[in-house]
Amino acid sequence: MSVTPPIIGTPGSSAPDTSRLSSKENLEKAAAQFEALFLHQMLKSARAAKLDDGLFDSEALDQFRDMQDAKLSETISVHTPMGIGKALADFLARSRPDLKGDGTAP
Repeated sequence: MSVTPPIIGTPGSSAPDTSRLSSKENLEKAAAQFEALFLHQMLKSARAAKLDDGLFDSEALDQFRDMQDAKLSETISVHTPMGIGKALADFLARSRPDLKGDGTAP
């Protein structure tokens, strides 16, 4: 048995509010989060390339380092970004004229 969603415009249904999706601020936030994720993956790959097994290595220490790397990548993307997020935001905004402005929809 399949459930079909109500058709927009019928009684009992409401149109979804998508105005918040089309803002330059949200695009820049998403791009910064992407950059943080990218940096986290770089740090994770660098940690995986270690040449020896440490004397005090454990699963708990690995989990702590992963959390530390996640926080470090967020901090780097906010304070000293590499430019990946800005390049991504600029690229995506090129195809959307409503996102080229200052965050206000026309």
